[in-house]
Amino acid sequence: MSLDALFDPRSVAVVGASANPAKWGYWLASGALAGRSRRTVHLVNQRGGGLDGVPFLPGLGCLPTVPEQVVVAVPPQQVRPVVVEGLGAGARCFTVITSGGAGPEEEQELAALVTAHGGRLLGPNCMGVVDTTTELRLSWGDFPAGPVGLVSQSGNLALEIGRLLARAGQGFSRFVSLGNQRDIDATDALDALIAHDATRVVAAYVEDFRDGRRLARTLAAAHTAGKPVLLLSLGRSEASGRAAASHTGALVSARAVVEAVCRDTGALLLESAGELVDTAVLLAAAGRRRRTLTEPVRDAGSPAPAGAAPSQTRTPSPLRVAVVGDSGGQGALAADALTARGLDVPELAEATRTAVARHLTGVTGCGNPVDLAGAGEADLRNYARITRALLDGGDTDATLLTGYFGDYATANPDQARQECDIARDLGEAARHSGRLLVVHTMARDTPALTVLREHGVPVYERIEQAATALAQAARQDRTTPEAPPRLPPPAPSPVPNGDYETVRALLRSHGLAFPAAHFVTTADEAATAARRTGYPLVLKAMGLAHKTEAGGVALGIADETALRTAFARMRRSTGATRYAVEEMVAHPHSVELIAGVRRDPAFGPVAMVGLGGVTAELLADTALALAPLTRRRARDLLLSLRHAPLLTGWRGAAALDLDAAADALCALAEAAAEHPELTELEVNPLLVHPGGAVALDAHGVLT
Repeated sequence: MSLDALFDPRSVAVVGASANPAKWGYWLASGALAGRSRRTVHLVNQRGGGLDGVPFLPGLGCLPTVPEQVVVAVPPQQVRPVVVEGLGAGARCFTVITSGGAGPEEEQELAALVTAHGGRLLGPNCMGVVDTTTELRLSWGDFPAGPVGLVSQSGNLALEIGRLLARAGQGFSRFVSLGNQRDIDATDALDALIAHDATRVVAAYVEDFRDGRRLARTLAAAHTAGKPVLLLSLGRSEASGRAAASHTGALVSARAVVEAVCRDTGALLLESAGELVDTAVLLAAAGRRRRTLTEPVRDAGSPAPAGAAPSQTRTPSPLRVAVVGDSGGQGALAADALTARGLDVPELAEATRTAVARHLTGVTGCGNPVDLAGAGEADLRNYARITRALLDGGDTDATLLTGYFGDYATANPDQARQECDIARDLGEAARHSGRLLVVHTMARDTPALTVLREHGVPVYERIEQAATALAQAARQDRTTPEAPPRLPPPAPSPVPNGDYETVRALLRSHGLAFPAAHFVTTADEAATAARRTGYPLVLKAMGLAHKTEAGGVALGIADETALRTAFARMRRSTGATRYAVEEMVAHPHSVELIAGVRRDPAFGPVAMVGLGGVTAELLADTALALAPLTRRRARDLLLSLRHAPLLTGWRGAAALDLDAAADALCALAEAAAEHPELTELEVNPLLVHPGGAVALDAHGVLT
């Protein structure tokens, strides 16, 4: 069902309206009345009264017309009766502010009641909804107008973001407080923001992802639609991995899963409200330019190669930034801040250097950063002239102006008008070039900075803010989003346990290679199996999650005497009743990987690959993606590891069989996706060598 009635209802009824500014009912009622030139507003309070000349009616049944949206701000025990009354009156959209008094089951029943009548419910326990483009303000607090749409499970965080946006000269297009998400959830709200023309940047704070794959599809769709999504979430603590039952469980944290989903869908996972606002301000400005941040660099008049696709002509990362400052020190520090965040401060083309040098006093050339060296003080117009030369040069993607500009009028009020005129020229230069201009200044809230912001130029107080925002925008710009893979139907026969013998058979059925093995219960059976397998061999105790740590693995057993000794020792230390006698596999040029799948409560099976063996958690060199996988996706994960050069031929060593490793990872991911009863499935180690890949151990964890 469309959310039009949520964002732009033709009529609104606020139940629990109040004339007391200390109560929520007052703010909801006064906010609703602020939009009465656009819609009919009804105020309901059974005790009577009124606000701003509008009388309070005793109930929804007394309204002269059916309200398209009902806002509920009454005591908990009255919520359900109000909703029932509203449904009876014909209302089909409810925003429930009230919190407490009902458990999850009662709240879900309330939502089911509304949806059964073809309606939608926002909340309960939410802070309301705002749409500054339709004069809808059904919330508490100040929500300045602007291009940022926000979906949040935290009301106070939304207020903080709003204040930070206001200081930056920006604001909200829409705000949705999700509350307990009993019906309308984060994905519903994000879909509405993506389709909203006035929303140029989408921001979200989400704690409960619910159907994570559905959300991931929306994130990818947002990127494709040109709507960057900035996400805040929880899960950076170590607590989520403390109870893990396998290496995979310890390495695939909730935060790591969200990071992987954001990477693949083009969303930006950020750390704080401040970073979100800094990035949103820059992306909103970039959106005004109607172009990507990075553009191909070609000599003037040189056409693109015939038949070249856009991806073939675009310059790859990093983002190239020209820096201009009225202090050599500030320019150098700005360059350091940019390069530390993966951006490029390249040497300028000769034509650009010549154009800039015309405006520098006593200088025949210049570098990057450009040091004004007093040229700004000599003539304030040089700020605009030099910046325009850098923007028009075309050999960088963005220009950063750092230093004193914006503060001249503070010391000399006579320069206020001129400084504002120059700020306007800077904005026009950025607009004309189509490239991004960012300003870092020591000034605060001066008229010139207001002019810059009005012309879509992001302004930052600290250089690290500007550098981080540019880096995040560049990361978002260069992403090619991928929708999450579809899950296969569950296998007809669930696996009975996660023991090595069972998991080994499952993975072999999916094409994963294992060494020859026999499963035994006694030392005599082990000796017989060894004669068939041949020495050297490996003895493993079954039923242990971490065999090495428990003394459940003996490698390189050379003869029967050593086998019987290892068997007796292993039985004493582990108490195991079943064992594997397995061929000893070794290759002179090989790398041990860990490959696993963990079933995330929201996102489903998540595949992980990394440097493995007993050092898997120590190295913590892993890459994640939603399962199942394609071979290309699996190869990309392998090559994204920090130690990927070990796979491709480090220091003259033979390159390993990446395709075999990728196929093994795909087989593991497919098996896990088909068996939802397995919360974790792991191969560790997966031995990759120039001729293939072989699984040396495996383990599963049942739900």
